[in-house]
Amino acid sequence: MPRSLLTPRRPRPVHGTMIGIMVLDTRFERLPGDIANAATWPFPVQFRVVRGVRPQDVIEGDPAEALARFFEAIDDLVATGVDGITTSCGFLAAVHPELRRHSPVPIATSSLMQIPLALSLLPEDRTVGVIVSDKAALKDTHFLNVGAPTGLPLGELAFDGPIRTHMRTNAPRADAAAQEREVLDVVARMLEETPSIGAIVCECANLPPFSAAIRETFGLPVYDIVSLVDWLHAGLRPRRFGPGAER
Repeated sequence: MPRSLLTPRRPRPVHGTMIGIMVLDTRFERLPGDIANAATWPFPVQFRVVRGVRPQDVIEGDPAEALARFFEAIDDLVATGVDGITTSCGFLAAVHPELRRHSPVPIATSSLMQIPLALSLLPEDRTVGVIVSDKAALKDTHFLNVGAPTGLPLGELAFDGPIRTHMRTNAPRADAAAQEREVLDVVARMLEETPSIGAIVCECANLPPFSAAIRETFGLPVYDIVSLVDWLHAGLRPRRFGPGAER
């Protein structure tokens, strides 16, 4: 079969970048491991800031009001040459159906999309615990829109804790050690309240810098936006094996 039928081709000004990342309009420091730190990724990514749309607009407000700006960002990224898209806030699960409907390429809107898979991997007597940035703002719709069940145990980052304060104030420097301690404390409380938790999903896209510490401390599998995008990329560019594998 001709190669052109096996590999879809389309004109693009940028080549070699498979993943496009829609980043909310922020100014706080992004640690390595954060979705908006280029050093996080072992493959090239293309960033696109959604100007004028802040985290509070998505979390506390109605992200549907900003759909036109997200659609424009999707169109720009696809026109640039990406083959898959993701976002920098788990709360965009609220508009996953709309973003999916608009995007002509696969789109991973929220790390919450991994909950059904994580549940299916666990023994039947185990469940998934979710670390969230704002429990009051997280509605059943966020879960249902990505095919996840409701009623899962949630662990919340404190409003005045180091992570949410860092994001809310657009702090230019992050206290990584303090943020890690906060995340580990949240997981410890979750496990004390719900011992049947068998895996952790991090809703917040700023939490992957601490996923390894969660795994090392508690021995649980951890899924976050980075693991979701790694999975998305693996499907867009499967590894080669055998002769010619280096290509």
